[in-house]
Amino acid sequence: MKFWLKQVLVAFDQFCNAVFFGWADETFSSRCYREYPKMAKVIDVLFWFDANHCRESYMSERERNQLPPEFRDA
Repeated sequence: MKFWLKQVLVAFDQFCNAVFFGWADETFSSRCYREYPKMAKVIDVLFWFDANHCRESYMSERERNQLPPEFRDA
């Protein structure tokens, strides 16, 4: 159930990012880390329980962790 909930939240996050003219497969947090560092700091404060949330989101995107294992680079 926990895995499913995280997948749904990530999908919603990616949807919101796409609505605001971002890439469909990137989370808003990752995009903020890349393009809007001031906004990333605000998000990190809101996600106080998840240290370095935006940077970790960005690194997860870079490592393609959101994809099924067979789609990731070997």
